[in-house]
Amino acid sequence: MRKRWFSLVAAGLLLGSTLVPAAPALAAPTFKVPFPCGQAWSGQTRSDHSPANAIDFNRTDDSGDPVVASAPGTVDRVTDLGGTSYGKYVRIDHGGGYTTYYAHLSGFNVSVGQTVGYGKVLGWVGSTGGSTGPHLHYEQRLNGNDIQVRFNGSLALYWGTKTYTSDNACSSGAGSGTVDTSGTPLTVRSGPGTGYSAVGTVADGTRVTIQCQTSGTTVTGTYGTSSIWDRIGSGRFISDAYVYTGYDGYIPNVPRC
Repeated sequence: MRKRWFSLVAAGLLLGSTLVPAAPALAAPTFKVPFPCGQAWSGQTRSDHSPANAIDFNRTDDSGDPVVASAPGTVDRVTDLGGTSYGKYVRIDHGGGYTTYYAHLSGFNVSVGQTVGYGKVLGWVGSTGGSTGPHLHYEQRLNGNDIQVRFNGSLALYWGTKTYTSDNACSSGAGSGTVDTSGTPLTVRSGPGTGYSAVGTVADGTRVTIQCQTSGTTVTGTYGTSSIWDRIGSGRFISDAYVYTGYDGYIPNVPRC
């Protein structure tokens, strides 16, 4: 009887584990080129780089040029390793396990715990650490592992050299739109996807201010099928498929979240 009781408990635990829904994966930030708006930089990837997916950025007379945050987040490392490895580097935590590294800097312009947005100057191009000449060593990581770099959702060139033109912080305006659900209130989510928790609703016909836009779960709504989500407040996202903005896609001059 005791053996059967243990079997029933194990079966109950197994059944319980299968009923718990998996937490939705957080969408990656929309990373930008880590230099001011309009600047063109040569980015090199190579298989013998350490780590392999990092990019080294250069341009003519780049020593002392500003390096900026490639996406919003919180600075969690401002470190000087001296004449080894990354030398002076900054790390930003973007949430959801995503971080970015900015290495070989000549100096710092931020401190640990500081919240930064697109275009915030973190420091300046240098040649500290194990560098043999001025450049920016840049990485994107997920859960501590280096991943292939993407800018505006597009994969960087692997392997080789490519010129990247920055649209980082080229605009900082907000957009607007009107919710159209044919009468049904639109669910507001805590993140850009249907798997995120509901945190309220917005009535049909409501005019909303769109602070930024990002990609998430694909939704079919009043205005077709779209993976764009509009942030209308802190931790408040609605599907763009139900919002009339006057544009088929991302709104010009509205920043990416």
